[in-house]
Amino acid sequence: MSTPTPLEAAALDALRTVIDPLTGQDWVSTRHLKSLTVQGSQARVEIALGYPARSQWPAYTALVEAALKKVDGITSVDVAWSTQILTHAASRGQALLPGVKNVIAVASGKGGVGKSTTAVNLALALAAEGARVGMLDADIYGPSQPLMLGIQGKPPSPDGKTITPPVNHGLQMMSMGLLVENQAATIWRGPMASQAFDQLLRLTNWGEPGQPLDYLVVDMPPGTGDIHLSISQRAPLTAAVIVTTPQDIALLDARKGLQMFEKVSVPVLGVVENMAVFCCPNCGHEEHIFGQDGGVRMAEEFHVPLLGSMPLDLKIRLQADSGQPTLVAEPDSKVAGLYKDMARKLAAGLSKLPKDYSSKMPVVSVQTQG
Repeated sequence: MSTPTPLEAAALDALRTVIDPLTGQDWVSTRHLKSLTVQGSQARVEIALGYPARSQWPAYTALVEAALKKVDGITSVDVAWSTQILTHAASRGQALLPGVKNVIAVASGKGGVGKSTTAVNLALALAAEGARVGMLDADIYGPSQPLMLGIQGKPPSPDGKTITPPVNHGLQMMSMGLLVENQAATIWRGPMASQAFDQLLRLTNWGEPGQPLDYLVVDMPPGTGDIHLSISQRAPLTAAVIVTTPQDIALLDARKGLQMFEKVSVPVLGVVENMAVFCCPNCGHEEHIFGQDGGVRMAEEFHVPLLGSMPLDLKIRLQADSGQPTLVAEPDSKVAGLYKDMARKLAAGLSKLPKDYSSKMPVVSVQTQG
């Protein structure tokens, strides 16, 4: 890199004062700034964010412009944005999954809190913001993602051993629901279910050649039993998200789910408070049916972020049941915006976790001399 001119050095100092709204860090010290040049009175800037936030690029551009135009001699600013999502270390130093950079578990500890609906909409939101995303339905006994993503039929196997995951709405998805005939009940003991999950995880051809998934979202089964512990220990999880309702009973189980991840050294990116408030579509009256601020208190108790609070909205359920989740059915709606906001927050939090350097480690080979 050539030595910066005095004007470029002043521009660099100005850019150091711009703080990323989601990470709380500047783009210079975190090396997300790829280039900065000043020709005449125009500054040209290239920044590669470590998380998907395509919808925020105009707002971020305004922050950069405001800072650089304070520098004497700069009258115009051109900012080019891109997304560069890195691979982060998996829990307990586990080997990474081929074709996947980061694995995010979405868990609840309790059923009926809207975890699967939240998981699929978060996955779609990450994709809408510019990431390559896949979905793994880890609920062996009650898979729901095939219905929510409108996918049917057995996926193909190119070699009789591995599975090519079907794609819909821009997401790769794999689920036991695609392999069981006519949605028959899966009556398996814990070890069998754990082995089935392991095969779904590792025998699926995630990503494309030369284009690994940035995120694989795992829709965890409810509970904190044997199968959940097996999944947490055997899957190379990067981080987790906890979904709950404000209700005390749901919070009790959600705490157990969060503590489970803590015990297996999986970072928790935050809490999603689902069904936080009901707004009457006729009169506009708001009612906290399941209690108020339960998710807020839980996030404060465990010192993790509250990613967001979602309303109790009939359309969210209807859209998911129809195979057209909210991010697909109404991508520009207020509810879709809430999902995108949560997706950006969790991705930004993940971008601050320790990186994976295993691919840069030298390979040691032993040779014997004849």
